[in-house]
Amino acid sequence: MQPTVGEVFEGKITGITKFGAFVSLPDGNNGLVHISEIANTYVNDVHDHVSEGQTVKVKVIGISDAGKINLSIKKAEAPAPRTDSERPMKPRSNQPKQNNFPQKSAGFAQKPHVSASSESSFEDKLKQFMQDSDSRISDSRMYSDRKGSYRRKRD
Repeated sequence: MQPTVGEVFEGKITGITKFGAFVSLPDGNNGLVHISEIANTYVNDVHDHVSEGQTVKVKVIGISDAGKINLSIKKAEAPAPRTDSERPMKPRSNQPKQNNFPQKSAGFAQKPHVSASSESSFEDKLKQFMQDSDSRISDSRMYSDRKGSYRRKRD
């Protein structure tokens, strides 16, 4: 019987390689726990976390067309409880990000952004993008040069 994705099994580690560990499942199938799926921390050496003959709880995370079973130890475990020392995640806002770029002074004319129509060819769109990009880079360099020369004069 072929296991399905999402099932959790108790398996026995039958072999360890530098890229993961092979696990024998109760139904006779074998699967691989990739090194990235062994622990929630960085795994430099698989031997530091598991040993041959050890019984582990694994979750089926994928089955290839060839029938190879991909397993995960870290997804089979319940998430570790948070400690107070961990930083809570900031709630995301639906507000758009503020533009922190310096505003152009009145001496510079701001070019209107020309959007490429859907009828334009790829080459036309690329040409327009390159022109806009070059313009923005030169404006940025001009701003940074002014900023640097101002600092040099003050010193």
